[in-house]
Amino acid sequence: MKVVVVAGIPGSGSTTVLEHSLENLDYVHVNYGDVMLQIAQEKGLVENRDEMRTLSPDVQKEIQKNAAKSIRERSEQTNIIVDTHCTIKTPAGFLPGLPKWVLDELKPDMFILLEADADEILLRRISDTSRSRDMEMLKDINLHQEMNRAVSMAYAALTGATVKIIENHNDQLEASVKEMTETL
Repeated sequence: MKVVVVAGIPGSGSTTVLEHSLENLDYVHVNYGDVMLQIAQEKGLVENRDEMRTLSPDVQKEIQKNAAKSIRERSEQTNIIVDTHCTIKTPAGFLPGLPKWVLDELKPDMFILLEADADEILLRRISDTSRSRDMEMLKDINLHQEMNRAVSMAYAALTGATVKIIENHNDQLEASVKEMTETL
């Protein structure tokens, strides 16, 4: 069975495309952060997601590794789509969303990046009142997508996985869903 990682920066529409694609696919959707939270809760380390970042880096790394191992084990029974972030933008710079110790356990077969034009992403972020996101300039949005591309290829070099980029432009959801469905 396959493990496919789907990622996109906030506002790219990755979750929307993924949800619509799953209607036509034989894959189980797994949110990486949810798996990490479940593991931490089972160990009595946290009660909620906000407490995760208060854990020591070593404990967080161990939880990341255990989450990857759990997902890979599930993939022995069914195809898995992992919804996660390739990179995480922090005030100190970009962090890899899937460090080497995660990739070693997860063993992904494919990475799919969902992208849109920076102006589309900016307008989506502004329109989404359900989220509290930092406002960024168009050049910052472009940089974040470029970092996702670069790190995805690095992940592919480490794992032998392929990288597919799917564009998700406004009013073209059907085309994006069709491309993802055909890719999988």
